[in-house]
Amino acid sequence: MLAVAAGLLGGGGAIAFREAIQAVQFGFFGFRGELFHSQVADHPWWWILLAPAGGGLIVGLFLRFFSPERRALGVADVIEASALRGGRMSLNSGLRGFFISVITIGSGGSAGREGPVVHFAAALSAKTARLLHLDRSLGQTLLGCGVAAGVAASFNAPIAGVFFALEVVTGNYALGAFAPVVIASVTGTIVSRAYFGDFPAFVLPPHEISSVLEFPAFALLGAMSAVIAMSFVWATDVVRRTQTRLDLPVWLRPCVAGLCVGAIGLMFPQVMGVGYEATDQALKEELALNLLIVLIVLKTAATAITLGSGFGGGVFSPSLFLGAMLGGAFGVVATEIFPHLSSGHGAYTLVGMGAVAGAVLGAPISTILIVFEMTGDYELTIAVMIATVIASQIMATVFRSGFFGWQLAERGVNLAGGREGRVLRETKVRGVMKQDYVTVQPAATLQDVRVKLQQTTYAEVFVVDEEGILVGTVTLIDLAGDAFDRSHDAEVRVIDVCRRDPPTALQDDDLEEAMWFLEGCGEEHVAVIDSPDGEKLVGVLHERDVLALYHHTVLETRNQERI
Repeated sequence: MLAVAAGLLGGGGAIAFREAIQAVQFGFFGFRGELFHSQVADHPWWWILLAPAGGGLIVGLFLRFFSPERRALGVADVIEASALRGGRMSLNSGLRGFFISVITIGSGGSAGREGPVVHFAAALSAKTARLLHLDRSLGQTLLGCGVAAGVAASFNAPIAGVFFALEVVTGNYALGAFAPVVIASVTGTIVSRAYFGDFPAFVLPPHEISSVLEFPAFALLGAMSAVIAMSFVWATDVVRRTQTRLDLPVWLRPCVAGLCVGAIGLMFPQVMGVGYEATDQALKEELALNLLIVLIVLKTAATAITLGSGFGGGVFSPSLFLGAMLGGAFGVVATEIFPHLSSGHGAYTLVGMGAVAGAVLGAPISTILIVFEMTGDYELTIAVMIATVIASQIMATVFRSGFFGWQLAERGVNLAGGREGRVLRETKVRGVMKQDYVTVQPAATLQDVRVKLQQTTYAEVFVVDEEGILVGTVTLIDLAGDAFDRSHDAEVRVIDVCRRDPPTALQDDDLEEAMWFLEGCGEEHVAVIDSPDGEKLVGVLHERDVLALYHHTVLETRNQERI
C-alpha cells in the first residue's frame, strides 16, 4: 500500500509539475505545449531577450529570501538524503525546488524537467515516511519508490523508473526494495498515462543496423559523446566559479544568466526550454549539419549558464538534446563517407542521445532503458548499449562519476565505498576509542612502569605530564633489555627511556582516516589526543574495534539485501 501511495504521489507530482510549467510558459510567452522554439521565434526580440531574465529575477529573489540553501535542489540532493540521512527530506525543500524549476523552464531557461520531478516526488515520499515514523531502511525504500514513480511518469517508462531509482539513488537491488519500487513505478506510469495518454516521448521512423561494420562507428560515437558530456560538466563548473569570482549577489546571478540565455535564444531559440522540439527534429533528420554543430556548442553554453547560476532544472533533457545533435552530425558525416553502410542520421541521433545522457547521469543501465522506452525502437538497442557503456566508462575514468556525483563532490560529500565506507566516514574516533589505558608521570621509574604493566592488558604504558599532555610511551619491548637485570629499575626515569612522539590519532578524525593511518604506521592501536595543539591524551583506538564496526556494517547490509 505504501508503494502504491508513493506511486500515486509521484505520478501526481509529475503531472502537477508539467502543468505548472505550461501555466508559467503561458504567462511569459502566451502559449502552451511542447512546440517551444518555433512559437518563441515569433515574439519580438526584446521579449525573447528579457523573458528569461525576468524569470531569473524571480528565481534570484526567491533564493535570497525564501531558500536557506541559496541554490536550486535536484537529484543530487535526493542521492545524498538516501545515502546519509536514511531517506529523510524536507517537503518544504521539495516545494522550493518545484517553484524554482517551474519558473526556470517556463520562462525559457535551458534545463530539463525530469530532475525536479524526481526531487519533488522523493520529497513527497519522504514526508510520508516521516508521518508514519518508518525506520531508516523503509524510509530509503519509500524514497526510491517516489523516485521511480517520478521518472516513470515523466518518461512513460516504468522499467527505466525502477532501474533509475535502484542504480542512481538507493543502490539496493534486494527483493525487499525491488518489489515496492516496481509497484510504485507501475502506479506512477498508470497515473501519467491516464492523464497524458500512452504515447512515447518521441515518434521515430523504423531503423535497423545496416551492417556489422557500423559497430566501430557506434563505439567512436560513444567516445565522442563522453567528450561532450565532460565538456558540459566542465562548462557548468566554469560558470559557477566565474559567478563566485565576480562576487555577484545571489539574487542577481539568475537574472544575468537569463539575459545571456535570452541573447543566445535571439538567434537560436532551439536552446531555450526543455528542447524536445529540436531533439525530435534531429531524430527525424530535419536539421542541417552546420546547425547541428552550432546547437551542440550553444546548448552546452545555455544549459551551463542556466544551471551554474542558481536556476533550477535537470540535466537529462539537455543531455538528450546534446546527444541528438552530436549523433545527428555524426550520422550526416558517416552517411556522406559510407553511404551504403550507414543506417541513417536518425539512427545515430538515437544512439548519441543514449550515450551522452548515460555519461552525464552516470547511469548507463537506466539511460539505455529510458531511451528504449521513450522511443520504442528495439532494433538499435545494441548500438545504444555499446555507445552508452563506452561513454559512461570514459566519463567515470576522468570524472569518477556523472553530473550528480560531481555536484556532491563539490559540496564535499563522498559516497564512495557504499554504506560500509560511509559508516567509517561518518563515525568519529571518539565514538569507538577506549579509556582502559594506564599512564605514568615522566618522573616515574621503570619499577613503576612494571607495576603498571601488570595492571593492564596492554603491552604499553603512556607517559603524560601533570596536565595530561602525551609525552611518549614505554612498551615491554623497550624494557626487554632489562628483563633480567632490574637492579637499576628504581633509578632509571621513564622520561629517559620512553619513545617520544608516538603515532597518534585525533578524536575528531573519521574512522576511514584512522584505518589508513593504522595501516600506514603498522600499529594495532594508537593513542588518541584531543587536538594537534593540545595533544592531551583522551583515549586509545584499537584496530580490532574499527574492523569490528566495519564487519558489523557489512553483515547488516548483506542481511538487508537478502530480504
